[in-house]
This record gives sequence, structure tokens and C-alpha cells, in this order.
Amino acid sequence: MAGRAQRSAAGPAPGLLPPLLLLLLAAAAVIRTGESQNLVTEDVTVVEGDVATISCRVKNSDDSVIQLLNPNRQTIYFRDFRPLKDSRFQLVNFSNSELRVSLTNVSISDEGRYFCQLYTDPPQEIYTTITVLVPPRNLVIDIQKEIAVEGEEIELNCTAMASRPATTIRWFKGNKELTGKSEVEQWSDMYTVTSQLLLKVGREDDGVPVICLVDHPAVKDLQTQRYLEVMYKPQVRVSQNYPVQGLTREGEPLELTCAAFGKPQPTDMRWLRVDDEMPQHVVVSGSNLLISNLNKTDNGTYRCEASNAVGKSHADYMLFVYDTTATTEPAVHGFTHLPNSAEELDYGDLSDSRAGEEGAIRSVDHAVVGGVVAVVVFAMLCLLIILGRYFARHKGTYFTHEAKGADDAADADTAIINAEGGQNNSEEKKEYFI
Repeated sequence: MAGRAQRSAAGPAPGLLPPLLLLLLAAAAVIRTGESQNLVTEDVTVVEGDVATISCRVKNSDDSVIQLLNPNRQTIYFRDFRPLKDSRFQLVNFSNSELRVSLTNVSISDEGRYFCQLYTDPPQEIYTTITVLVPPRNLVIDIQKEIAVEGEEIELNCTAMASRPATTIRWFKGNKELTGKSEVEQWSDMYTVTSQLLLKVGREDDGVPVICLVDHPAVKDLQTQRYLEVMYKPQVRVSQNYPVQGLTREGEPLELTCAAFGKPQPTDMRWLRVDDEMPQHVVVSGSNLLISNLNKTDNGTYRCEASNAVGKSHADYMLFVYDTTATTEPAVHGFTHLPNSAEELDYGDLSDSRAGEEGAIRSVDHAVVGGVVAVVVFAMLCLLIILGRYFARHKGTYFTHEAKGADDAADADTAIINAEGGQNNSEEKKEYFI
């Protein structure tokens, strides 16, 4: 009708008009039709199995017929009638300005272009694209070793199967994100992604979850996790039960307790004295060491050793027995922890170690000062002995040379004249006295 109205308003019959004028009139009719009616739609992205809604809308509608076609150009809906026998397509809304259709249980085969057509003169057509997302069907973590030993490097693999598009896999150990290496395999329209993580484990990783997290537009918060199981050698600590933070004096008792923690739990624990035999009056009962009557012969370093299937560790206690009159309590006393390896530096309680080291330094300082004093006293005694011997050797009667040459003189006058120490040489006389 619109086309006929345009021709009747143009005037003379089309056969009487020049061909160029006919072309201009047809173009003007198309432009006016395009300006008066607008066909609008949007692309649709849907997760497999969900519902996709296709909308064909007309702006400035003149009651023209709207229809929807599938990618094979088969008519799904013509106005409010459905020629296609697919019950998954359902009419949501129909009016002069909109045709809205829903597609339930969407699958990969439904992906493609769907066409909205408007029966005007000439007809208008626009298409919308349905994109189907497929979330990973399975997410699995495989660990190379179910039980690892501290210091080992283990391999973990996380696989996300049959997704579209390909997933992005992220790794976390606790709250810390780690970096893995991913490989993508394509099967038909699906993608399988495998990410590999190499992880060096320590005792602090025992019981910590390793998380494989998937980034994919079809799913949120999809993750799986495995808990690490790490075996490690014992961590040993020595504590002083009595005296409680006091001086270890002669005649008083001393009680020490050894505690060891490891995986598996240590089964062998023993006490020994470093660089010396254990005193006979020392009583060892399991993890406890008791000296009922301290004396200065007990001074030394006492070590508690513990072992399990992974290895052996120890902790030391440095004992210094004070006099019974000692009243000043040292700032630190007794404990020292000597790590068996560099790894133990991260896990041991080194406060006791610093205490023992400072006590040892104070003992060394006292020894150095005493040695210096002894050397000074010895040097002074040697100097006094040398001076005494020197003075003793130079004690006696001394003669001058004034009478030299006068022994053979006949008389006194001749002796004076012949003497070397005469008046002529008086200015050159020199006498030396000691």
C-alpha cells in the first residue's frame, strides 16, 4: 500500500517518465521507508542449557508484518504463528512493534545467526547472533606425591575439561597466588585446559590447601582444592623447669624438659653431654633431665636429640653453676638451640639460642680480662728482676785518670807536670760517676 501511495502521488504513469527519474523516485521511496521504520535487535550470549531470548523490535511501526527465521532460513514465527515444529521456541510477546521469542535448553547446535524481517516495500532485514558458552564439565587436581618430604619439589596438575571458550586456570597456596604453566587442547568445538604447577614444599606447607580456580564467562567461583601432606624432621626445644628463671647455684637442683615436634612424631629421644661424659649423679627419665645437687663439675653443654623417619635434630642447654653467694641474676641464662641445617633457622625458636650465646660471650670476656691482667703482672715482675740484676753488677769502687803517668816520677813536682790530668788539660777533664 505504501508503494502504491508513493506512485499515485508522483503524477504521470511510470511508462511516461524517463528511466533516470524512475530510479530517483525509487531511491527516495527507500530512503523515506528507512527513515520512517527502524528494525532493532541485539546479540545474545547464553550458557548451555539456559534460556535465550530473541527480540525483534520496530520503531515507528506502520503495522507491517514481523517474522523470525533461524540460521537455516526456516521461519520460526510469522507474526504470532509458529510454522517450525520445535516446542523449545515459545512466544513471549507479540505486538505491532515487537516479536519476542524464547529458546529453552540451548545447546551448541543452536548457535548462529537469527534473522528478523519486516515486510515493508522493500523488506527490511537484520540479524542477531546467539553465542553459546559451555562451562568446564570437570575440574580435577592430580598430585604427583600424596605425601611429600620437606625440601622436595612436587608436581600438581589441574585439568578443566570440555569448555567453550577455553578456560583460564589460576593457582593459590592458601591466600598466595602462584604461577602455573597451561596447555590447551581443542576437540571439535570444545577445549580442554591442563595447568601444571611445580611446588617446593616445607614443613610450613603441611595441611595448607592448594586451590585450582577457573576463570570462565559461563561460571563463577568454580574451584577445587587438595590439602598438602608434608613430613619433616623434629623441631626440638629445651625448657628449664627448676629453678624457674633463677640462678643455677651450687647445691641446688636443676630440672630440664625436652619437647620435640615432627611428622611423623619423633619416637627416639635421648640426652647427652657435649664433649664429655654424663655425670653419674644425673638422672634421665624420658624427656626429663634432673641434677639434684649441682656443683661446678657439672658445667657444660647438655643436648637433647630427637629423630623420626625423616631425620634427626637437637637443642642444647649451656649450664653454668654459680657460687652459693651469687645474688645477681644474669640477663639471660642457659639455652642455646643449634640448627642442624639451614632450613631449621626458619622454624626454630632462637631466643634461647641468643641467650646461651650471650652467656658464653660474657664467660669469654672474663677469661680474656683475667689473662691480660696476668700478663701485665708477669711483665712487671720480669722488669723488676732485670733492674735488680743490673744495679747489683755495677756496684763498687771507681778510679779516675788524673794520676795516670805520675807513678814513675822522681818527685812530686815532676809527677804533677807529667800527669795527664794536669792543669794544661783541666778543661778536658771528665769524670763519670754511677
